[in-house]
Amino acid sequence: MISQDGLKPGDKIPSERELSERLDVGRSSVREALRALELLGLIETRRGEGTFLRDFREHHLVELLGMFILQDEQAKFDVLQTKMMLEKETLRKIISDKTSVLKVIEQLEQNKFHHLGEVFKKVMKLGNNYLAYKIWNILNEYAAIYIGEIRITPKIQRDVTALLRGLENQENKVVLDLYENIREFVEK
Repeated sequence: MISQDGLKPGDKIPSERELSERLDVGRSSVREALRALELLGLIETRRGEGTFLRDFREHHLVELLGMFILQDEQAKFDVLQTKMMLEKETLRKIISDKTSVLKVIEQLEQNKFHHLGEVFKKVMKLGNNYLAYKIWNILNEYAAIYIGEIRITPKIQRDVTALLRGLENQENKVVLDLYENIREFVEK
């Protein structure tokens, strides 16, 4: 509804009555949902003026939800597995699309990256699938909460550089083998 109505931070959201009608739910449900959104800091109510959308881009909702979701060991494992599945498929897509990764190799060799996630963020963008990238980005944030940021050590830099060169040369087996080596090293 926010997207549909073109609302931006600071804009007034529809009244409880209007939300109830548009969503086809009871006003008490709308009131409860609005209270929850306000507690999360996503909206603010100004007495006598209405309810307004807050800037949610800087919001730490992922971390907040992560504290609850990541209490379950299976959920943690699932987050990491799903993240890895998206990474592998993106590597395959980059090879099949013959997408150049020379710019990322250059940045890595110039020590522009401090964490492995920064490199994979660039790689995921090169996969040219916005939805996969957005899902991966959320999973990556959860994984960072769970296992922390992985610093680029000299070994990781060598392996990631080799992986990127394999991508550039469209060497599917080499890329996937190197990816598995990097992930095994990270898991340790």
